[in-house]
Amino acid sequence: MEAMEVDLQLGVPRREPEPDAMAGNVEPPIIIPDPGSETEVEDEADAAPLDPPRLPTTWAFSQNRIRVEGQVGPRIRMEGHIGHRVTTAAVLRQRRASFCSTIGMLSRSPFKSVTAPVATSGAALQSSQGDEGEGETCSICFEPWTTSGEHRLATLRCGHLFGYTCISRWVKGQGQGAKCPQCNKKAKRSDIVLLYARKLRALDNTEQENMKRSLEQEQSMRRNAELESAQCRLQLQVMTDECGKLRKQIQELKTLMAQPGCRPSKNSVASLSGLSQRQDSTQAGHYVFSKAVLVSQAGGCRVLSYCEPLSCLLASHPSPHTTLVPGYGVKKVSTVNLKACQYVPIHVKQIRGLAFNRQADSLLLSAALDNTIKLTSLMTNTVVQTYNTGKPVWSCCWCLDNNNYVYAGLSNGSVLVYDTRDTSTYVQELQPLRSRCPVASLSYVPRASSSSFPCGGLIAGSLEGGCFWEQVDGTTYRPHILPLETGGCTDIQVEPESRHCLVTYRPGRSNPSLRCVLMELNRTLQQDAAQEPLCSCYPVQTFSAGSSCKVLTKNAVFRSPAGEGSTLVCAGDESTNSTMVWDAGSGSLIQKLPADLPVLDICPFEVNQGSYLASLTEKMLKIYKWE
Repeated sequence: MEAMEVDLQLGVPRREPEPDAMAGNVEPPIIIPDPGSETEVEDEADAAPLDPPRLPTTWAFSQNRIRVEGQVGPRIRMEGHIGHRVTTAAVLRQRRASFCSTIGMLSRSPFKSVTAPVATSGAALQSSQGDEGEGETCSICFEPWTTSGEHRLATLRCGHLFGYTCISRWVKGQGQGAKCPQCNKKAKRSDIVLLYARKLRALDNTEQENMKRSLEQEQSMRRNAELESAQCRLQLQVMTDECGKLRKQIQELKTLMAQPGCRPSKNSVASLSGLSQRQDSTQAGHYVFSKAVLVSQAGGCRVLSYCEPLSCLLASHPSPHTTLVPGYGVKKVSTVNLKACQYVPIHVKQIRGLAFNRQADSLLLSAALDNTIKLTSLMTNTVVQTYNTGKPVWSCCWCLDNNNYVYAGLSNGSVLVYDTRDTSTYVQELQPLRSRCPVASLSYVPRASSSSFPCGGLIAGSLEGGCFWEQVDGTTYRPHILPLETGGCTDIQVEPESRHCLVTYRPGRSNPSLRCVLMELNRTLQQDAAQEPLCSCYPVQTFSAGSSCKVLTKNAVFRSPAGEGSTLVCAGDESTNSTMVWDAGSGSLIQKLPADLPVLDICPFEVNQGSYLASLTEKMLKIYKWE
C-alpha cells in the first residue's frame, strides 16, 4: 500500500513527475491546497472555477488515478492554488487509509439505498400537495372557500369542513334525519359554526360581493318602480271608469235637454246631483252584519264554498252523529232564508278543499286527508265519483278552460291531474320543482283574449313559494317559478278578471305581522325569439293584519260591489278575531267585521241582486250584506 500513489485532481489535468525527482529516487514534497490561505489569487479562482462536487464513490472511480509506482511515495497535487504546504509521509499514509476505508464502505452500500429515500420523499411531497389542495375546497360543491360572503368556511360538530351555503342546504334538505356528508353523524342546523382559520387559502371575493349588493339594490329599485307603475295603472283604471260614467251621464242630460219644449229644471239638476251622490255613496259603501248561523256545535269547521245554482253555502265540518254516520261532510246553508238545512256526508277524514265548476250542474269537488278526492252531486246528495290519490290531499280546483279536468294538491308537493271521463287513475302528475311541501292552495287562471296575461294555467302555492303551471294544450304544462318569499306562504287566491293574485305570508322574524300582498300577473317576451315567454308577477299593494297565524286562513280577492274597476281584499285577523276589508286601489282599510273565533275561510257571493260576504269560524257562519 505504501507503493501506491493516489493522484486526486479537481478538474485539472494530471502532470507527470519531474525527471530530477524520479532519477534520484528522492521523495518530492507533497503539495496540498490550503483553503484558509490568504495568498490565493481571486482572479485565478474566477478564471478557473472548480467542477461541481460529486458523490465520493462516483468521484473517486471517475478519476481513474490509482496506480502503483514501486517505492515512490504518494503524491497529491492540485493546481489553481499559489500557497502550498508540505507534510510528512506518515501523515499521508494515515489520510490514504481513511480515504480507502470510506471508499469501501460506500461501495458495499447498494445504490437503491441512496435513491429510495429520494423517491419516497417525492411521493410524500405529491401526497402533501394533494392533501393541501383537498383541504382548501368544499367537499360538497368542490369550490374553494371564501373569507366572507355565503360560501365562507363552516364546520359541524364532527369537525368536517364545508362551505356555509352548501352545508346549510344539505342539512335543510334532509330535514330531521340530516347527517354529515362525510362521516354520516347526526347533524342539525344549530350545529353549523363559522370558522376563522389562521392558515386558510381563501378567494378574495370582495368585488363579487360588492357586485351582488349592487345588483340587489338595482333589483330593489326596479321592483319599487314596477310597484309604483302598477299602482298608477290601477288608479288610472279606476279614474277612467269614473270618467266614462260621468260622460255617459252628461250625454244623457244633453239628450234630455235637446228634446223640444224641455228646459233644464231644478228637478233635472237635482236628479243629476242625486245620481252623483248615490255614486259616491256606493263607492263608499260597506258591509253590514246580516245573520249568524250555527254550523257545528262541537266545532271542527274548515272550508267554505258557494253553489250558485242552488243558492246555498257549503261549510265543511265533522259529522254531528259520529256513532251513526262517522266522518266529515258539508252542511248546506240557504242564502234565501239564511238557515242551515241539510248535512251531506262525504269523506272519512277532515276536508281541506271545496270547489265548483262553471257548468252550473251542482257538482261539488272535495279534497280530504283520507287520500281521496270526490265528486258529489248536490242535487241528489250522493257521491258519484271517487279518486284514490295515495297521499293526503290538501287542496283542489277545477280547470276553468275545460271542465273535464280537475286538480288535486298532495301533501308531498305534487299536483295530480284527473280527467272526469277516466274513472281509473290520474292522467298526469306535476312534480314539484323545489321542496316537497304540501300544496296548501290551488287556483286556476282562465285564458283571456285581450290582456297582458293571456295564458291560462294553474297556480300552486306551498309554504316554500308558488309555481304557475302554464297549460300549453290539454295535457302539456310548462312550469314558471313565481318570485315569492320562501318559508312563509300560506295561501294564494286569484281574481281572474283583473289577473291579480293575493299571496298571504304568515308572521316571521323579518315581518312580525300577517301580510297579504296583491300581485299582478304578467307575461314578458325573452330577448331570444327561440325561447318561450316568461310568466311572472310583481307586487302592487301590501296589507298588514295581526301578529298571529296559527291556522292556514283562506283569504279572498274579488271585484267590489261598488262598481267596475275597484277590487276588495279580505283577510282574517286572528289577534282580533275579525275579518279585515281593504280597498285594493288605495290600500286603505275600509272596515273590520268582528267574529267570535278566528276566521278560517272567506267567501263572497251574490244572490237576488245583492252582494254578500260570508266568513267561517270553527263553529259559526257570519253573513254580511253590502250597503
